[in-house]
Amino acid sequence: MSQYQDDIHAVANLKAAQGSAWDAINPESAARMKAQNRFQSGLDIARYTAGIMRADMDAYDQDSSKYTQSLGCWHGFIGQQKMISIKKHFDNTDRRYLYLSGWMVAALRSDFGPLPDQSMHEKTSVSALIEELYTFLRQADARELGGLFRALDTARDNNDTAEEKKIQDKIDGFVTHVVPIIADIDAGFGNAEATYLLAKRMIEAGACCIQLENQVSDEKQCGHQDGKVTVPHEDFLGKIRAVRYAFLELGVDDGVIVARTDSLGAGLTKQIAVTNTPGDLGDQYNSFLDCDEVTAADLNNGDVVLNRDGTLVRPKRLPSNLFQFRQGTGEDRCVLDSITSLQNGADLLWIETEKPHVSQIGGMVNRIREVIPNAKLVYNNSPSFNWTLNFRQQIFDSMAAAGDDVSAYKRAELMSESYDGSALAISADEKIRTFQADSAREAGIFHHLITLPTYHTAALSTDNLAKEYFGDQGMLGYVAGVQRKEIRQGIACVKHQNMAGSDMGDDHKEYFSGDAALKASGKDNTMNQFG
Repeated sequence: MSQYQDDIHAVANLKAAQGSAWDAINPESAARMKAQNRFQSGLDIARYTAGIMRADMDAYDQDSSKYTQSLGCWHGFIGQQKMISIKKHFDNTDRRYLYLSGWMVAALRSDFGPLPDQSMHEKTSVSALIEELYTFLRQADARELGGLFRALDTARDNNDTAEEKKIQDKIDGFVTHVVPIIADIDAGFGNAEATYLLAKRMIEAGACCIQLENQVSDEKQCGHQDGKVTVPHEDFLGKIRAVRYAFLELGVDDGVIVARTDSLGAGLTKQIAVTNTPGDLGDQYNSFLDCDEVTAADLNNGDVVLNRDGTLVRPKRLPSNLFQFRQGTGEDRCVLDSITSLQNGADLLWIETEKPHVSQIGGMVNRIREVIPNAKLVYNNSPSFNWTLNFRQQIFDSMAAAGDDVSAYKRAELMSESYDGSALAISADEKIRTFQADSAREAGIFHHLITLPTYHTAALSTDNLAKEYFGDQGMLGYVAGVQRKEIRQGIACVKHQNMAGSDMGDDHKEYFSGDAALKASGKDNTMNQFG
């Protein structure tokens, strides 16, 4: 017997115990409402989705073709429509997640207005967006189940038992739109206690996975901007432990932590690490500092010096009071950051790179896996990369290295539309198409995400509509460019009243008031024009 049938019987038993006072209560209606509200809280969601993500991580360890994907969503409606589309096209939501981008929260969700990705937005706007995303996904469940329930009633009214069984099977095997979210906590918005408090709010809102980066919280920069400043490992590990404690306190024992290192592009540190013995973690961090060998006679007022194997060295300090690392140490620092994070409670890694290059990423992952064999990455397929130019240049370089004739191409101008039909461009596009599968196989990438794709799609689609509607096309700009496509592609929100919940409201009115219900979906509802 299905959960749906169990709930009908449970309410029927309650009704029988209550006597005539419950005569108007329909046990099946109550069971339907319960099915439509499966997840009672954000913690229910976090516990459920953590299990999904852990199972997916295990599956990937056995078969790298089972990598996972997500798109960044800046509004609950965007996340909802993404998951509705995934279910429509693929019949399931397997290995497809949500991503919450701190960049998009800053740019689109702050009370201050648009801000750069520098952790200046209100920290609670992050947890608020998580809650909003899951509110919309739960509504998508309720909406789809409501349609199935109405179809079930129609089949019963028509005495069509075959159709009734078919619909009941869909109800019993219903696939929820609720999926894991990887949520960006930036550098924690303060010290370890601040990180813990915000992590709790995010988990309570539904987050099963929190991504934390090793930048200085009050100097945080977008991973693709200059001026990034990292913290010593012990500072970062304290924040990893703070997030783990938050998961454990709230009973999400298998919550997932993504440790992000920005060391590849970060050439600065605010602190010299504490070190007690040669070769300890602080000493390893300090070994990357750019230093000059000095004697006591060389020292100036206020100089900071280190004893390095019996030699005095002076770290190079900038007017900003920051210390700089030696050029060319980024990859070594990323590897050390990653190993240290995994050895101290993180579950997944994120290495922010300056270009999408499988060999570069794979080279670092192979070094990490010498110590942590099952190390795996979350990777940002970033819109900050010029994917077309990057991959065309990669193909150009490989052709040149193989001795092929590249005289027809100018490397610096490969973005030009004039190359679009060339053999080089076709090869590059194929590499872009297979990048996720290739890097999952060759570079240990478990999860591929695009941080802010829906920021760009919203801008692009709005530009197209504005150009046509306010231009010569007038209303045809909307009809041909939007509505006609919605109808023909089966986009659910063409029936925007239904998407906003009007049919569910009618169902509830009927449950509550029977024949006296004043419903919105009668023959005069213009939504009926869409069939």
